[in-house]
Amino acid sequence: MAAAAAVSGAKRSLRAELKQRLRAISSEERLRQSRLLTQKVLAHSQYQQSKRISIFLSMPDEIETEEIIKDIFRQGKTCFIPRYRFQSNHMDMVKLESLEEISLLPKTSWNIHQPSESDAREEALSTGGLDLIFMPGLGFDRHGHRLGRGKGYYDTYLQRCLQQGGKPYTIALAFREQICPQVPVDNSDVSVDEVLYEDSAASLES
Repeated sequence: MAAAAAVSGAKRSLRAELKQRLRAISSEERLRQSRLLTQKVLAHSQYQQSKRISIFLSMPDEIETEEIIKDIFRQGKTCFIPRYRFQSNHMDMVKLESLEEISLLPKTSWNIHQPSESDAREEALSTGGLDLIFMPGLGFDRHGHRLGRGKGYYDTYLQRCLQQGGKPYTIALAFREQICPQVPVDNSDVSVDEVLYEDSAASLES
């Protein structure tokens, strides 16, 4: 128990530090790094091979994903976005029909557009799974460890993927300011396959 409490305390203080770091990034710098990462994604073989892709609609302190979403539709791939259930750690990945549709979706208390619970949409796992998931997060290290916002949505969803036939390839999109020497993790945390940021090499250190 003491170990679990230590990890949880370490996560809490690192979250606070990262939120501060993210607040300090100027909007110009956010845009510069987002453009650079968009180019990395579009050139990535894993992205090019994937047909069914899940991607988050970015919050102001996350890498801007709009240009990637545009390309997903341009390439004729199928796009899924998160629908969070706020009273739990349950999340579905539901199909997005078009880029234009995003602005018409209701906004959550986190100021994120997402389809309402009553909006019946195709869920990725019930129609063939996903090839690739782009992962948000607050912090990452070079071993693929990820510090989320503490709700466990993505970890829980990836466990569901594993139970239903296999884990999709996971790519985290990060500002260089989000890269940490070491992210504290426990047994429920799922590592990502690759962390893309400005200075990232092709693959993670093992």
